[in-house]
Amino acid sequence: MSRAIFFAHANGFPSATYGKLFDALAPEFEVRRLEMHGHDPRFPVNANWGNLVDELLFHLEGQGEPVWGVGHSLGGLLHYHAAMRRPELYRGVVMLDSPTLTFADQWVIRAAKRFGFIDRITPAGRTLGRREDFADFDEALDYFAGKSLFRRFDPDCLQDYVRHGLARQGEGLRLRFDPATEISIYRNVPHTAPGSPRGLVVPLALVRGRHSRVVLPHHARVLRRVPQGESLSVPGGHMFPLERPRDTAELIKQIFARWQRRADEEK
Repeated sequence: MSRAIFFAHANGFPSATYGKLFDALAPEFEVRRLEMHGHDPRFPVNANWGNLVDELLFHLEGQGEPVWGVGHSLGGLLHYHAAMRRPELYRGVVMLDSPTLTFADQWVIRAAKRFGFIDRITPAGRTLGRREDFADFDEALDYFAGKSLFRRFDPDCLQDYVRHGLARQGEGLRLRFDPATEISIYRNVPHTAPGSPRGLVVPLALVRGRHSRVVLPHHARVLRRVPQGESLSVPGGHMFPLERPRDTAELIKQIFARWQRRADEEK
């Protein structure tokens, strides 16, 4: 089985935050990744994330072999769009709580953009005005530990977020992931489909957190139209890869092993 995984992170969470997940995927898999999507000036955030998909494809083209794509939230959707455009770069894609939008979802997003309420249906509104600066590591750790989004994080993942999600600035620390970029990513969430799901020729799995308020049961409908599509659910909410990193790694290994056995039998 190919060992190469290319991982793409959730919006606002640099890839190093997922270090415990990556460690649990080793030694069977080698995880490659871009540290922060959306920060390369060659690929600025634009409508429907077109440039973000181009950025991912640029890095996949340099891998020298097809990869297993794994992405959380934003990252899973980027892999889905990229695999629709360039399936030869992939062996398969696992989306971790990434909403595969139905036609009705796309219509709502299009309307939200047009009539100016996109910040109310995405996390953009909650991101505006968020605290960006901290005196030191301990202050930042205490701050994020008290926020509902982080409350169920694995302790190591929370520490990794603070360690890698902030950078030294002056005498304090500041968020590394540019807040304006994070907001722009939310505001430009795609309202268009990358193509017909029936045309995707690589295996695709959507893994949903059972208590997620981002990926809802109806999002699995798109997977029914993918020839090698499947949907699964696991304990946890939208942030389950950072709440249960070892369990998530084991599930990813099981999915890839099953897909590899199927590919070997079809040879």
